[in-house]
Amino acid sequence: MVDDEVAGNELPFELPECYRALQAEARELAESLRPVAARADEAEDFDPDVRRALAASGLTAVVVPGAYGGRFADVDSLAVTVVREALAAESAHLDSMFGMQGIGSFALARGGSDALREHWLPRIGRLEAVGALALTEPDVGSDLKALTSTVEERDGVLRVRGRKSFITNAGDADVYSVLCKEGSGYSLVLVPADTPGVRVEKPHQIIAPHVLGDVLLDGVEVPADHRLGAPGKGFALVLDTLATFRVSVAGAAVGLAEAALREAVRHATGRELFGTTLSRLGGVPESLATSWVEIESARALTYRAAAAAARDPRQNLHLASMAKVAATETAGRVVDRSVQTMGRFGLVRGSTIERLYREARPMRIYEGSTEVILDSLAKQLVRRFAD
Repeated sequence: MVDDEVAGNELPFELPECYRALQAEARELAESLRPVAARADEAEDFDPDVRRALAASGLTAVVVPGAYGGRFADVDSLAVTVVREALAAESAHLDSMFGMQGIGSFALARGGSDALREHWLPRIGRLEAVGALALTEPDVGSDLKALTSTVEERDGVLRVRGRKSFITNAGDADVYSVLCKEGSGYSLVLVPADTPGVRVEKPHQIIAPHVLGDVLLDGVEVPADHRLGAPGKGFALVLDTLATFRVSVAGAAVGLAEAALREAVRHATGRELFGTTLSRLGGVPESLATSWVEIESARALTYRAAAAAARDPRQNLHLASMAKVAATETAGRVVDRSVQTMGRFGLVRGSTIERLYREARPMRIYEGSTEVILDSLAKQLVRRFAD
C-alpha cells in the first residue's frame, strides 16, 4: 500500500520521507558494491558477493507482501522504483537481482495457495530462494498468445511441456512461474527448479551480460495446487505483474542515465583545453544541460506513475507504460551524449561509461519494447477521444 502522504491524486514535489530513507538505504548498498560492480555486470550467474550483500541489506523484502516478511503490506510500486533507481546507478546485476525477485514471485503472491506462499515468499524476501518468470519462447516474444508450451491436468497432476527462452535468472532460480497454454486459455504454473524434467541451457548472451537462459520442461509433473490462479486465467496474473513492476524499469533507467551524466560532467569539468574546461566549449554545455533536463523530466513522470501504480496498478498501467518509454529512451539519449562528450575516452573498453552504454540498450526492449508500448498507448488514446 502506498504511503499516506501520497494517497491523494498526485505525488508531492518531493518524495515522502519513508521513500527517501529507503532510497538512501539502497544507495548505501549500491555504493558499497561499487568495487565489484564491473565484475558483477559481466557475470552470467549470480555474483556471490552481490547476493550476500543484497541479502544482508534486507532490501529484497520490499518485493514481497508484508504477511510474508515484506516491508509494506502490499508490494509498493513506488518503493520498488526508488530502490531500483539507486541500485541501477551502480550495477545492472544488482538491480536485476533485486527487481526479478519481485517480478518472479508476484504471480505467486497473488494467485498461489496459502501453502505455496508460506513456503516460498518468506525465502524469496530473504533472498534464500530465487524466483523467475518464464513467459517467452524461442519463436514467441511480444505475442504471448502464440506460445506453444502446454499444461494438462490429469488425476490431480499438472503435466508441463515446452521450452522457455531468454528467461532472466534461469539456472540460478529455485522456482519458475511458467506461462502455458491450457485448453483454450493460458495458465501460470509454479515449477520448482529441482523438479524432474526441468533443464536449463544457455545458448544466448546479450551485449550487457545477464543471468539468462532457456528453461526446458520435458514431461514435468507438479501437483494441481501449483497452478497459480484459476485455470486458463494466467494472463490476468501476468498483467498484474507488469502493472506493478513495469514502472520500476523506468526507475532503473533514470538511475542509469544519471550515472552516465555524472561520468560526462566529471570528464568535462576535469579536462582542460584552449584555456578553459571542456564543460564550457562548443556544444558541450548544451549537451550536458539537455541531459539534465531530460533526466529530471523522466524522473518526475516516473515517480508520478509509480505512486499511481501503488494505488491501483491496473487502472494506471498507461502511466507506467509512458514512464517506461520516457525513461528508457531518455537513458539511451543521455548515455549516447555522454560518450560523445567524453570523446575517445568514452570509447574505452572496460570503462564505466562503456558499461552504462551497453546496459542502457536492453532497457528499451525488455518489459515491453518501446514500439509495442506506444502501439498500445495509441489504441488507448484513440478510444479516449472516441468516447
